[in-house]
Parts: sequence; structure tokens; C-alpha cells
Amino acid sequence: MEENRETDEMIESSENVNEEVSGIAVAEDKPLDKNVKLMSPTRMVLRRFFRSKLSIVGLVMLAALLLFCWIGPFVYPVYKEDTVDRSGRYEYTAYDVSSDNGEYVQLFVTFNNVNDLAGPSAEHILGTDEQGMDIFTRLMYGGRRSMIVSFLAVFLTSALGIIMGGISGYYGGIVDNIIMRICDVLMCLPMLPLMLIIGTVLDANGVPQRYYIYLLMGLLSVFSWPGMARLVRGQILFLREQEYMVAAEAMGYSTARKIFKHLIPNILPQILVSMTLSLGSMILYESTLSYLNLGVPVPYASWGTMIEIISKRSDILQNNFNVWVPSGICIIIAVLGFNFIGDGLRDALDPKQRR
Repeated sequence: MEENRETDEMIESSENVNEEVSGIAVAEDKPLDKNVKLMSPTRMVLRRFFRSKLSIVGLVMLAALLLFCWIGPFVYPVYKEDTVDRSGRYEYTAYDVSSDNGEYVQLFVTFNNVNDLAGPSAEHILGTDEQGMDIFTRLMYGGRRSMIVSFLAVFLTSALGIIMGGISGYYGGIVDNIIMRICDVLMCLPMLPLMLIIGTVLDANGVPQRYYIYLLMGLLSVFSWPGMARLVRGQILFLREQEYMVAAEAMGYSTARKIFKHLIPNILPQILVSMTLSLGSMILYESTLSYLNLGVPVPYASWGTMIEIISKRSDILQNNFNVWVPSGICIIIAVLGFNFIGDGLRDALDPKQRR
């Protein structure tokens, strides 16, 4: 009897232990189910992006430039883009003169009705340029034009590259060969000399210089799409063999729908990174063309046009840093900002990243 009683007690104690363990497991499972939250891919990308200090620096730089160029003219509406300061100033010129009575200095006083090449002051924060126009105001309006032209050029280049690369990667065969050979030819063309030749042709045909930069940047986009096309083609060659594309084929979807609804969205991260990095290059192209006198003419402003004066007047290069240094700094900030953001997006969208 005692042995049976001990056996019963042991069985009861083991059952109680099992109940306690299962109760603990259940108690532990419930909080985990409630507290664990799955992070969406978008949130993971944003978390990686904002974790990078360079990405934050790039965003701050671009945000400051955008506010300066678009909000600045409303905050500082003292001058317009083409306003010339005609308050005038007296200019003094001294000449050494020698005569029978000895040597002396002759001073000539002239009145210049245009206040050109003035230094920074309360009236002109960054002074005036060689035309007597406010440099600070022209920086804002010039930044608008430079960034708008660059954005449009990048979007046009990306659109052409996505279309041609998508067609090449999806169809393959002879279509792929033809498009890739066109890419090889375009990539061999020297862009800068070609732009100079086209600018000469435009000038010979009487095209107003005001439209040079828009036509040249548009032509530059037409010649610059091979890089994007190769990127899109390489990704589509890999993705078109995936299971979901086989299912789309079985469903009888059209070619355009399979390319632009199922393939292109899957390579959108790589496209965004390439576009962001290309923006900096386009700003440099626009500045270079403007420096070579192929940009917008005076009194219209762009960052490259504001630097172009130093190619004609070496005295401004040496003595009037306030005329060309600010626009150069704006170009550097814009290019660095776009590159920092592009690098941050590339790291954030990398599927190999675990954190």
C-alpha cells in the first residue's frame, strides 16, 4: 500500500511539473506573439539609409540648396535676376606724369553709373558682378535653372535607358545585339567635343543662345542612355527566368505588362541609385557647357554662367573672389549631396545587408 501511495504521489508531482512547464511555455509564447513586430522592407531600407551619417549630410546639403534656390527669392526679394544696380560710384585713376618741373601724380575722377564689381556690403550681401547685378540673387535663380535642367536631363536619360534596356533584355537575340551595338557606338563618342560642334551648328543656324543649354542637355541625354540600358538589361536577363515570370507567361499577359509591371519594378532600387548618382554628373556637365559659353546668356543666370566670366577676365579671377567662388561652392555642395545620397541608397537597398 505504501509503495502504491508513493507511486501515485510521484505521478501526481510529475504531472504538476509538466503542467507548470507547459504553462510557462504558453505564458512565454503569448507575450512573444504580442510584442514581436515584423519590419516592412520599406522601413528596413529607411532605417539603413538614415543610419548612414553621409546620407544625412547629403540630405541636409540638398535641402539647404533647395530652400535657398526656391524659397530664397521670396525671403530676399530686394533684387531680381536681371536687376542692374545703377546707383553709380566714383572711380579714381592715378597716372604718373613727368615734366620739366619734375614728376607728379595726376588724378582723374570719373563717375560710373553702374555699380559693378562691388564688394560684399549691406546692400549686396555677396557684392555685384561685372554687369552690376546682385550675385546673391543670381545664385538663387541660377541654382533653379541648373538643377531643373539637370533633373530633366537625368529623367530623359533614365526613361530612354529603361525602355531600350527592357526591350533588349526581354527579347534577346537579334534585338539585343542591335541595341547593344548602338550602345557601343554611343559610348565611344566624345561628349564634350560633340557638344561644342553642336553648339557651333546651333549658332550658325541662328538659334537663340537662350535655348542652347536646353537643346544641348537634351541631346546629351539622347547620347547618354547606354549606361542605364546596360544596367536594366543585365537585371532583366536574370529576372526573366524567375518563377513569377513563367506564371505571367502562362496567364497570357502582354509583353509591355510583363516588362513594365513585373520586371522594371523589381529593378527600381538599382535605377534610383543610378539616377541619383547621375544627377551630380549632369550638374557638372551643365556647368562645363555654361563655362564654355554654351549656356544661358546674360542677364539669365546659371551657376556655370556665373563662373564663365573668369575665362575672359583674369583680373576678376585674381581680385574678385566674390564673383565666382560662391557659384563654385554651390556646385560642389550639389554634386557632393547627390553622391552622398546615392551611396546611402546603394547601401540601404543592398539585399545582402542583414541590419
